[in-house]
Amino acid sequence: MAPPRAAKRPKLEGSSSSAHAGASQRGEDDYVPGNIVEIELCNFMTYDRLVCRPGPRLNLVVGPNGSGKSSLVCAIALALAADPAILGRASSVRAFVKRGEDSGHVKLSLRGDAPGRDICITRKIDTNNKSEWLLDGATVPKKDIIDVIKKFNIQINNLTQFLPQDRVCEFAKLTPIQLLEETEKAVGDPNLPVQHRLLIERSKELRVLEVTVKQKEQTLNNLKALNAEQEKDVERVRQRDTLLKKAELMKKKLPWLKYDMKKLEFIKVQEEEKSFKMNMEAAAKIWQDAKAPIEELKKEKMTHASSTKKITNQINQNTNKHREVTDEEGQLSARLKTTFDDIEDLKRQERSRQQRISNARDALAAAEKELQDLQPYEPPRAEMAQLTDKIAQTTCGIHELKLRRNDKERQLAQEKENLRKCSDRLKQMESKNNKLLQALERTGADKISEAYYWVQDNKNMFRAEVYGPVLLEVNIQNKTHAAYLENHVPNYVWKSFITQDASDRDLLVRQLKHYGIPVLNCVNNSYRCEPLNITREMEQLGIKSRLDQEFEAPPAVKNVLITQASVDQSYIGTDQADQRADDVVKLGISDLWTPRNHYRWSRSRYGGHVSANVDSVYPSRLFMCDLNISDIERLRSENDALKKKVEGMEEALRELQKDQRKLEDEEAEIRKEKETIIDKVRFHKKRREEIQRRVDIKRRTLEDISQEEDVESSTRKLTDQLAKLNDQRFQAVIKLKSLLVEAVALKWSSAEKNMAFIELDTKIWEMEKDVKKFEKDAVHAAKGYENCKRITQEHRQVLLKAKQYAESISVITEDLAKEFEKMPSTVEELEGAIQDTESEANSMLFLNQNVLQEYQNRQREIDSISTKLEDDKVECERCCSEIETTKGKWLPTLRLLVLKINDTFSRNFQEMAVAGEVSLDEHGLDFSQYGILIKVKFRQTGQLQVLSAHHQSGGERSVSTILYLVSLQDLTNCPFRVVDEINQGMDPVNERKMFQQLVRAASQLNTPQCFLLTPKLLPDLEYSDACSILNIMNGPWIEKPAQAWSAGDCWRKVMSVEAGN
Repeated sequence: MAPPRAAKRPKLEGSSSSAHAGASQRGEDDYVPGNIVEIELCNFMTYDRLVCRPGPRLNLVVGPNGSGKSSLVCAIALALAADPAILGRASSVRAFVKRGEDSGHVKLSLRGDAPGRDICITRKIDTNNKSEWLLDGATVPKKDIIDVIKKFNIQINNLTQFLPQDRVCEFAKLTPIQLLEETEKAVGDPNLPVQHRLLIERSKELRVLEVTVKQKEQTLNNLKALNAEQEKDVERVRQRDTLLKKAELMKKKLPWLKYDMKKLEFIKVQEEEKSFKMNMEAAAKIWQDAKAPIEELKKEKMTHASSTKKITNQINQNTNKHREVTDEEGQLSARLKTTFDDIEDLKRQERSRQQRISNARDALAAAEKELQDLQPYEPPRAEMAQLTDKIAQTTCGIHELKLRRNDKERQLAQEKENLRKCSDRLKQMESKNNKLLQALERTGADKISEAYYWVQDNKNMFRAEVYGPVLLEVNIQNKTHAAYLENHVPNYVWKSFITQDASDRDLLVRQLKHYGIPVLNCVNNSYRCEPLNITREMEQLGIKSRLDQEFEAPPAVKNVLITQASVDQSYIGTDQADQRADDVVKLGISDLWTPRNHYRWSRSRYGGHVSANVDSVYPSRLFMCDLNISDIERLRSENDALKKKVEGMEEALRELQKDQRKLEDEEAEIRKEKETIIDKVRFHKKRREEIQRRVDIKRRTLEDISQEEDVESSTRKLTDQLAKLNDQRFQAVIKLKSLLVEAVALKWSSAEKNMAFIELDTKIWEMEKDVKKFEKDAVHAAKGYENCKRITQEHRQVLLKAKQYAESISVITEDLAKEFEKMPSTVEELEGAIQDTESEANSMLFLNQNVLQEYQNRQREIDSISTKLEDDKVECERCCSEIETTKGKWLPTLRLLVLKINDTFSRNFQEMAVAGEVSLDEHGLDFSQYGILIKVKFRQTGQLQVLSAHHQSGGERSVSTILYLVSLQDLTNCPFRVVDEINQGMDPVNERKMFQQLVRAASQLNTPQCFLLTPKLLPDLEYSDACSILNIMNGPWIEKPAQAWSAGDCWRKVMSVEAGN
């Protein structure tokens, strides 16, 4: 891309003092604070990268439709924190990232307050709809960017400052009220819109207050009149309430009188309870006195029982000791018997030992004689050496055969691999995919097969499914339709690979870079195309289908074909459609295939006329390709030769295996003969060792028997043990005798104690018969006391409930006690007085029973409304005062502002030989209806009419709009203004006059920076030094013209470059 043009120009000179005051902030390069100094785009919409430096005055951005002029407007808006929705193109920032990229950025440089210092705002966006903000290279929140924008009074959402292409129609639709709001924000005192909003709010508030005051005054008068009518009835109601209160007071004393009666009954029952208690205590004393002697006898009985238990324990202990001594004596007897048995065993063992010594000596002599009789054996060493040499020779022969066999096997494996590759290649050439790959190779994609097989072998490296080449993924049966599809889709698409993940795309691009194969990324597979709907009119013209319905492909592949080649907008027709092609375009069809021709229609964006392009239909070269027969025959011959060579090598290998097996058998026979000799030597050696081992065992056995213990010493030890056991048995018998004597004495003492215990038990039983009679009397007295106590408790509960009920009715105070003294003192008299008082009160009848309640409620409501009414009147006066004060500041300033706009607007219209005026539409205190009326007249015989779609054409509205914006130039306080394609639809005369007005306004020193975007300009326009021309050179076919233009050459050089292309 060519380096950006420097935006350096001399400052314009002016004569007026106001102009000099407005230009006091301009720098040496003619920029004012807030002007756009530089715009940088990266991967934004149609741009890979763009850097441009607009001029400080009028910037004419010129370029053909679709070249990216409006992209520049979108970049300015998004960099200045605008909502994407105000551009009318998309609702999210991800739609502004260039197709095929993951992220991009917009960088805007604004002239700062200090000379030579620019403010750099950068916004980074990505396809995940995320934004990152940078201010002078540092990451900041969006709020800091908005603060900078507010500082320079930049209002992107104000149509008088920022008018993108897709919102031009919105400006024309602004009502006078909306136009006033936008004008207040764009020009004049910044307090005007604030004061206007305050006046609207206060006027609404005043209207609400006035209505509220009137309603409250009416309500207050009505309530006072109703209360005056009901005063007599209220007095009678108060007398009746007094009687009812007196009756209620009497009813409060009645529970207390009943409580006093219950209290007297309770005192009487308490006295009876005390009498029963005294009788019960006397009977209990007699019963306790009779039980005292019995308790003494029971204590004595327990003492005898304790002594008896102690003697019984001693008897049990004696019995246990007797049992232990008896067991000990039995064990001693058993040990004596065992000792005698051991002495007899020793005698038998001695006889057996002598016999074993004799047998061992005989066995040792026999073994030694066998060892002496054994003859020595000499192994055949010469025969063994001869067999070893034969084995070595045979092994060498086998090793040589193995080496030859391994060489043959390696050669055979290599030839088989060559045969397999040849067969696979032959199969590939005969397969459908290979046919298609060969067809692509013939079109220039020499390495498409290598790329295809690399992708197939490395599918595990990708996150999602990878398709390609596209030609292999499309299945179409009809030969004619295949020709349509092949001619409709660009050639680069057929050899492209398709990924569904950004990381997969990056990986595949790196791997296929040296193959020269394109890679397309399809993020969203859910392609949405309109369903096929062949109307009756289409059928009559011979249209039968649509191109996207005639082939099958995976969703990602079909999505790419729709987005890249618009196959869902191409229809298929018969010969009848070919004959009636002129009628097809009337159905809104822009692309049609017939058996002979391909029709394409396009409609001019400016004139609306339709142009057609007709091409012949060429036969398919990719889908219907033929095989290369010579290559297939050559591969078949090579395959047969390789098969014969493999068979010969396999036969030679089998012969080698047979020779090897024969030598291995000979080696096995020799080794077997050698093993026989070795086994014989081992047998003789093993036999001699076994006989020698047997002699050693017999000798050791004889020595062990001879060293056994002497029997006489063992017999003496057992005899001493017998003597000790007899002494222990004698001691046990003596101890057993003493235990028997002790047991007899204990039995006698136990019998005496039992006789005394029986005598005491009989005496106690006789005394307890007398005590039971006293116990019965005491229990009877206790039951009488408990019954009396229960009755007393019941009276206490009744008394407590009566007191609680009386207290719930009323609590006696000093005043209430005095009132009770005036009332009757008995229940009967008090109930009669209550009945008389209530009868007197009930004799007073009323039509409205709630008259007093209504009267009191109304009185409270009257007091509340009166207070609120006074507050509302004060608030109403305050609101009126505030409205008059604010109106005195706002309305004169606004009138003066509209007058200045009208002067400039009228003068501009007069210079164009037409008439126009701007006026303020006032509505008294209804500030929400204030507006600006633009009235224009484009014909001498006509009258001034309010600007609207009903009275003016589109071109006239465009002229009026741009002249109104020009009229705001001298009054504006914003750093720049953007207008996109406002001159479209104007006739050449009005467009030329409008351009002269723009140039004149841009030449004023206090005019803000302006961007006017247009696809064309009239020839021979008058330009001044305030104009900067920014040519958009963006597209795949204008690289050379763009380079020629950036070099400063004339249009003739540019046109010659285009002709050469």
